[in-house]
Amino acid sequence: MVRAPTLAQATLQSPFPIDYTEAGAGEVVLLIHGSLCDYRYWRWQIPQLGESYRVAAASLRGCWPRAGTHPDPGYGIATHAEDMIALARALGEGRPVHVLGHSRGAQVAVELALRAPEYCKTLTLADPGFRFAHEAPTPVFYTPAVALLEKGEVDAAAEQFIDTVNGAGTWRKMVGWFKQMVRDNAATLLSQVLEANRPVHLEEIRRIQCPVLLLGGSDSPARYGTRQDQLQAALPHARREVIRLAAHGMNLANPRAFNRACLAFFGAAG
Repeated sequence: MVRAPTLAQATLQSPFPIDYTEAGAGEVVLLIHGSLCDYRYWRWQIPQLGESYRVAAASLRGCWPRAGTHPDPGYGIATHAEDMIALARALGEGRPVHVLGHSRGAQVAVELALRAPEYCKTLTLADPGFRFAHEAPTPVFYTPAVALLEKGEVDAAAEQFIDTVNGAGTWRKMVGWFKQMVRDNAATLLSQVLEANRPVHLEEIRRIQCPVLLLGGSDSPARYGTRQDQLQAALPHARREVIRLAAHGMNLANPRAFNRACLAFFGAAG
């Protein structure tokens, strides 16, 4: 029987305190969460991936356990990418790491890969939701959630956001630890909305040379699939897989399939 790796909490102090959980040994896998989440989001990935790799899941600046005050104009993709570059550099000790980003975290991961390709061995993007520069800005789907937050209605805001990205009725069915994590990070939407519709440029995407894996949930809203379609067209070498029996929160709904896909991809990169 394989013994589960020991989990540990740590903080990187440069340039801003970055809290993360890690387990395992070997090549580094850096997990970057999306909206309303923190490093707790990866609870079903860290133990299994940690059997083969040194896995680190970070809480982005402004998220629990250092939630800060929102709205905060410093809460943004560029800042988060620079923080993750610092963490990748420190954990990898100068060697490239496997970078995995989910949802908004996928945009942070893309920014990391573009700004510091020397630290990105592979890039995994799970249901990226960003807008491409050639597309017109779209209405911000979580505007109703922001309005509810401004009135202090945290659970109603969380329900609007989670049900929109994962399907009607999802919030009502979620387990307690997930709901608490979302509540702890709900205020970040007040900052996130300040750079809503921040675009990604396909001409920059085409510069990415490392192996790329595109992951989507079989039941995810269609807009996430259209992001992957365009990424795959821009990156013909990219690998693409669908996680069955799962929507946007695929790593929680079907962690075995999600972890298996990631492990196979990391292993193929050598």
